[in-house]
Amino acid sequence: MNETLLQAPHRRWNPLKAEWVLVSPHRTQRPWQGQTEDIATAAIPQYDPACYLCPGNARAGGEHTPTYDGTFVFTNDYAALKPDAPKINEDIEGLLRAETERGICRVLCFSPRHDLTLATMDVPAIRSVVDVWAQQEAELAARPEISYVQIFENRGAMMGASNPHPHGQIWATEHIPNEPAAETRAQAAYFAQHGEPLLQAYLRTELQQRERIVAENAGWVAVVPFWAVWPFETLLLPREAVGTMAALTESQRESLADMLQQVTAGYNRVFDTPFPYSMGFHGAPCDGEQHPEWQLHAHFYPPLLRSATVRKFMVGFELLGSPQRDITPESAAATLRSAIG
Repeated sequence: MNETLLQAPHRRWNPLKAEWVLVSPHRTQRPWQGQTEDIATAAIPQYDPACYLCPGNARAGGEHTPTYDGTFVFTNDYAALKPDAPKINEDIEGLLRAETERGICRVLCFSPRHDLTLATMDVPAIRSVVDVWAQQEAELAARPEISYVQIFENRGAMMGASNPHPHGQIWATEHIPNEPAAETRAQAAYFAQHGEPLLQAYLRTELQQRERIVAENAGWVAVVPFWAVWPFETLLLPREAVGTMAALTESQRESLADMLQQVTAGYNRVFDTPFPYSMGFHGAPCDGEQHPEWQLHAHFYPPLLRSATVRKFMVGFELLGSPQRDITPESAAATLRSAIG
């Protein structure tokens, strides 16, 4: 790689979103006098009688969580979307526009144990989560009113998680949300020009350079993307072409479970603390169209910057101009590779 990219300010192109990212590696030497975060050190019990996600406990509105022993899925008691939302069609001068958005929001408890995370669950248990993700995606995508299924997890209070119990969410939406819509446009344009999925070509390039790869197994590769915004952002890519979670083969599901365990456990070792993050899978829309351009992938967006107590904030120029980072993706990849081992 050009050594200047590791030392001087420059911008990098994100082909998935068709936007630039500013990289300022020289700023890693600046002193920090801003906000620091407390480190979560309290021991977490295997069962918490006050946790509404633990087996047998009461939830809001009088519902009870059953005594489950594996994974458990239920409709969010405070869902952001509803399947029976009233009809809205507002358009004033093309400027004040609003329309109905129907959808379904579900919660997926990864384990009945309150004290576990993907980083501390074993691979067979994570494989069960992968299977439920695939089943939920297939079921929701089959509904005619649904165009996209978003699987995600917010891990840690720093990322807004309201409950430490290991869980994620599944939102099925009537329209394709902004981020996957942008990725659809970019991937479709690349496929039309090159005749292959953008992310397959990108993975081939990363496997050749091997500068930003942090972990790999038979089916998946974890890489700090060349255009990463968050300090320790990673992108999980399948080696073979696959458009959706439901389309994963048995071997791809098994290796995905292993990769999720490797990456999340590795994150915890970077600063010797439970690593917060937002993670989610992007796959092909279920809008009735064919999407040969799409490659399933997962994004990990962790906020920690220099230590367990210093986080990155998206403010100032990043809100008003474009995304910016200080630590180069190559440096972050080296740190993660060492942590994952």
